Amino acid sequence: MDQSILFKPLKMGDVELPNRICMAALTRQRCELKDLVPTDMIVQYYGLRAEAGFILTECVPISQRSLAFPGEPGIYTKEQVEGWKKVVDNVHSKGGRIYAQVWHAGRASLSTLQDGLEIWGPSPIKIRGIHRRGLIEHEVPHEMTIDEIHEVIKQFRQAAENCKEAGFDGVELHGAHGYIIDQFLRDSSNKRTDEYGGSVENRSKLCLQVIDEFISVFGNGRVGIKISPVGRLNDQCDSDPLKLYTHLVKELEKKKIAFIEVKDDNDPANLFDFGYPSSKEQIPDLFEVFRPLFSGILLANNQYTPATAIEGIEKGRFDAVTFGRLFISNPDLVERVRNGYELNTNWDVDTFYTKGIKGYLDYPLYSQKQK
Repeated sequence: MDQSILFKPLKMGDVELPNRICMAALTRQRCELKDLVPTDMIVQYYGLRAEAGFILTECVPISQRSLAFPGEPGIYTKEQVEGWKKVVDNVHSKGGRIYAQVWHAGRASLSTLQDGLEIWGPSPIKIRGIHRRGLIEHEVPHEMTIDEIHEVIKQFRQAAENCKEAGFDGVELHGAHGYIIDQFLRDSSNKRTDEYGGSVENRSKLCLQVIDEFISVFGNGRVGIKISPVGRLNDQCDSDPLKLYTHLVKELEKKKIAFIEVKDDNDPANLFDFGYPSSKEQIPDLFEVFRPLFSGILLANNQYTPATAIEGIEKGRFDAVTFGRLFISNPDLVERVRNGYELNTNWDVDTFYTKGIKGYLDYPLYSQKQK
């Protein structure tokens, strides 16, 4: 296997990546609940992975109402911004690059995480099943008014400004996995009849408006988005994802954003008993569709290995890969791949979303294992 292509530098908008082994956004929930400020432990965690082509942070909420998981670091208070500055400064001191993944959970949140605030979404349709982080049923969201949609757009802009103040190299809009942007995009969750619902143009409107706000703060060369066109997480499906995402990607191409991260879902039919078709039944090959439409950087995401990353890059399907679990259990993933060292695939799922250093800071570097 010729791994040199993973170490071929890549120009991603305004930023030069030294390699194509990028770190995916990974929810870890290590903050104190009282303030959701990044801690020294979080500073150390990201610093250990600074050799990545670039790092995407765990999703950072833009407001109290946008929370979905306890202990996720925010970006809407002064204290949170100061906490992220320490994270960013540490990554930069090690020669790394770090982008914030910015989000709002929408109907995927819980009022118990929001001090009793009402859950918002595009339409009053609740997610079937239980919340991903506990045995609690989802709530029926309040259908957002136009004024409330505009309020959220302003919060996204303020979050981008806060990210810039913290020193981030750029931002990624979380438009995947059934959170608020995805909820407006797909017609299983968006039944609106106003300017934000109905046609693919209307359902794409919120996403594109937020992207415009991000561009106005960072410039298009430091802005990206994550999408999951055929994923079923959080009860999501679109009746015609090919039409929807062809339109969306064409519009993003016009805006010349730096990158699109594509979640390459392969969910089976009727996953979670939702009654939806399989991912590949809807769009068999996402990159075959999107590569001709987008001249920026395409990032592949979802259970890729160095070998499958090399194969896809060599074939021109995408430009780089965001690795998730491999970066959890291999903080020195780039060094291991470069030198052909064994990869640790024994990640501890039970500690993904817990507190403390176990499963967070206790995975040894390859050099430490040899002593």
